[in-house]
Formats: sequence, C-alpha cells, structure tokens
Amino acid sequence: MAHLQKHHLNGSSGPMGVMGLGGPMNSNGAMSLGMGMGSMGGMGNNMGGGGTNGSGRHRSGSDGASNVVSGASDKDRIFALVLELSSPEKRESALLELSKKREAVPDLAPILWHSFGTIACLLQEIVAIYPLLSPPKLKAHASNRVCNALALLQCVASHPETRMLFLNAYIPLFLYPFLNTVSKTRPFEYLRLTSLGVIGALVKQMDDPQVIKFLLSTEIIPLCLRIMETGSELSKTVATFIIQKMLLDDGGLGYICATYERFYAVSTVLTNMVAALVEAPSQRLLKHIIRCYLRLSDNPRAREALRTHLPEPFHDGTFAAFLKEDHTTTRWLAQLLMQLREGV
Repeated sequence: MAHLQKHHLNGSSGPMGVMGLGGPMNSNGAMSLGMGMGSMGGMGNNMGGGGTNGSGRHRSGSDGASNVVSGASDKDRIFALVLELSSPEKRESALLELSKKREAVPDLAPILWHSFGTIACLLQEIVAIYPLLSPPKLKAHASNRVCNALALLQCVASHPETRMLFLNAYIPLFLYPFLNTVSKTRPFEYLRLTSLGVIGALVKQMDDPQVIKFLLSTEIIPLCLRIMETGSELSKTVATFIIQKMLLDDGGLGYICATYERFYAVSTVLTNMVAALVEAPSQRLLKHIIRCYLRLSDNPRAREALRTHLPEPFHDGTFAAFLKEDHTTTRWLAQLLMQLREGV
C-alpha cells in the first residue's frame, strides 16, 4: 500500500468515474484465451535466510535479500509504467511494455483499475481511432498501439476482482465499433481479433450469469454471427467460442431459442460454416460448432427444428476421419445425433 500511495495509485476516480477492464495476441498473431498469470520474478522466493540452489550447494541469505530487492524493483517499475500511461509522450511505450508484462503480474488488473485516470487513458486510445474505421484507413502502427491498450483491458476483464466493475462501467460497448468493421486488411483483422479476445475473457470463466445477462442486452450476438460468416479462421473460432459460452448459460440458451428469428439466425450461420468446413476443415472451429449444436438440442423447440435442419455432413460421416483423434468432439457429435433421434 505504501507503493500505491507513493505513486498516487490510491483508487480515486479519474475523469471517467470510479472504473478502471490471459491474453489476446501472442507474438505469432495467435489468439490466446488462457487467463493464467505467473508471479513476479523473484518475489517471495527464499526471502531472507539460507537455502540450497538448483545444484544443491548452500545459498547464503544474501541471495534471498537480492530477490526481495529485485521483486520490489519490479513492482516499482510496474507502478512507473502505469503512471506513464497518463503522459501522451510516454504512453505508447508504456502500453507496449505493460502488455508484455500482463501475464507476469497477477495483480496488474486491480492496479490498472484503481489507479487514477488509467482506464480513461486506455479508453482515449480506443476512441482516438474511431475516425479511422469508416472509411477504413487504419494502418499497422495505429492498430498495434490500440491492440496493446485492448490487451490491458482484457487483463482487467479476466480478473475476478475487476470483471464486474468492468461490465458495470459498460466498457465492452467501446469495443463494438471495432467488431462492426468489415475490412479484411491485416490491421483490421488484428483489431477485431484482439477485441474478441476481451469478450472471450469475460465469458471464459462462466462463474457469473450476470456477464451473460449483460452481453445479451447488447448487440454482441449479431456482431459475432457476422464475424463467424466473414472473418478469418481465428476470428471465426473466437466468435464461435463466445456464442458457445452464451449458449451454455441457461439464460443465453433461452434467449436465442425464445423466437424463431433468433434461432434461425444462429442456425443458418452455423450451417453455412459447416458447409465451408467440408472444403477447408478446421478441427478447433468444428469442435466449437458441434458444441453449439449439442447445446441447442437441449431446448425442446430447437431440438425439433434441428431434426430436419441439421447439416447433412453430420449425418453422412463426412468428418469421421477428420475427428478420429478428437474423442471429445466425436462423443459430442454422437450425443447430438442420439438426442435428435430420441422421440422421433
């Protein structure tokens, strides 16, 4: 707490009020929805006292003391970087460095949320590129910069202490203009994918129905459906994962199956995706699609409709060889077909 006071990270609300939001993009441009975070290097390891090192030789207490100093220094560096977000001249480099450290600092999300004005600074980064969305003028540099800000928001969205605060501040709505873009250039695809990662972080834990309830009150379903139809394979996979998680919630399943129009919109997109996978298979995408169908079959009205509208490739064994090594998805498909045959 002394460090927080020293750096004015005292939980005061910034211009946006009392709010602040594992990981979006890796170095290869791949999406990671894992939320695990490591501990700060050196902190808490043999703090004082002797011990043995990896080779079995005795280690003096001075090694433990150096670890304490190193840990404190690392923490000070994080606080300094958070403060630099408030400086227009230093913000870009601070965004980059903090986004790289987010998985190594377990309490980074609360630090970001409760530090004065930090979330407002991240939202400034988002709003600043709205004019570049239509007509599409977003370039790689601007895309990378805002995606670093989104990576920090994803960190906040995935943390149990800050997730609901993030939702209650309606911060996901700031990302929807990015999901609504259609340009297929790499900067826009990167932007959509990283934005999907933030929403994916919200739904991944499935430990709070309020998250799904919030998303159902927004336009996230049609936005995801369009990306499922027109996005890259990776964007389609993450968007389908989000729909799957919403279906697994009873409220989400009930919402989608409440009207024919909603059910038809989802099932039509899933059917088109299955047809495309016959020509260009993707195991991870197919897995999410089958799980969506299986969950839809839990609803009596949807199950009745699927009996006549389930894609033919699921019936004729088109994907049998493709799924040979994926026992979980094979079991889901068999369970789906069995549920549709029952009561016929």
